[in-house]
Amino acid sequence: MPNRITELFSIQYPLIQAGMIWNSGWRLASAVSNAGGLGLLGAGSMYPEVLREHIQKCQKATDKPFGVNVPMLYPDIEKIMEIIVEEDVKIVFTSAGNPKTYTKNLKQHGITVVHVVSSVKFALKAQEAGVDAVVAEGFEAGGHNGREETTTFTLIPMVREKISIPLIAAGGIATGRGMFAAMVLGADAVQVGSRFVASEEASSHRAFKDQVVAAKEGDTQLTLKELAPVRLLKNKFFEDVMDLYTKQPTKEELQKLLGRARAKRGMFEGDLEEGELEIGQIAGLIHDILPAASIVQNMIAEFNETKNDLPTV
Repeated sequence: MPNRITELFSIQYPLIQAGMIWNSGWRLASAVSNAGGLGLLGAGSMYPEVLREHIQKCQKATDKPFGVNVPMLYPDIEKIMEIIVEEDVKIVFTSAGNPKTYTKNLKQHGITVVHVVSSVKFALKAQEAGVDAVVAEGFEAGGHNGREETTTFTLIPMVREKISIPLIAAGGIATGRGMFAAMVLGADAVQVGSRFVASEEASSHRAFKDQVVAAKEGDTQLTLKELAPVRLLKNKFFEDVMDLYTKQPTKEELQKLLGRARAKRGMFEGDLEEGELEIGQIAGLIHDILPAASIVQNMIAEFNETKNDLPTV
């Protein structure tokens, strides 16, 4: 399936595994890369030296390309970028920040840079900053999200119309049919998060994975926009947030309720009541926990079946 993205990353399939906090360790990233996609380590939940360890283990587990996703709103960014250069990582996806901050320096070290955006405006800014590709992520996505509430299948053609660099679609894509639809609308590849949460290799807690598989339509909602918009499974913590909103809280009151390490508590430690359970709307279409390689193979097979089944005009 050669195209601009497979050539850019030297991968077999235009399928990228999202670098999700508390889910995307070296086991998942290497498994996806070995299966022909592009695996990403999620640096947002790693201290710098933990990231170094995951990079080194990933390098031993695969001889295929892999990358690191770096949310720029987290601390220790300077050290994380230093480690990425020191460990000879070839691909970096940046998010939650200004792409101009690190793109030039990373590219001077021979690193391919991709930036995650949620709007046409930010896609243009990323292109201007010199990134090699952008991920346009719609409102359906799990985890931290854009404020615009633009859905993926509205966002992709809008971004495609305005930029010339390769475009990766993200948000609400977990099947080969969804992948095909995104590429028909102008994407060169897709980035998949939630489907890989429900994989054997994801570093998240089994209880969280089971909760994702059990999720139905309407079980997630975007909230905490005053802090950083995040899509969550509805649980006790989510209901506590909703109760607080009835009192017109300040940002400080919301931050106090959120506290620290909620995401780790929920996704990594498996506290399904008090933890933050970040997942996309597409969870309602995820029904099993599979090896990452099977997820890749299933998506590509369904993509090809969909393409071949289209009626000729």
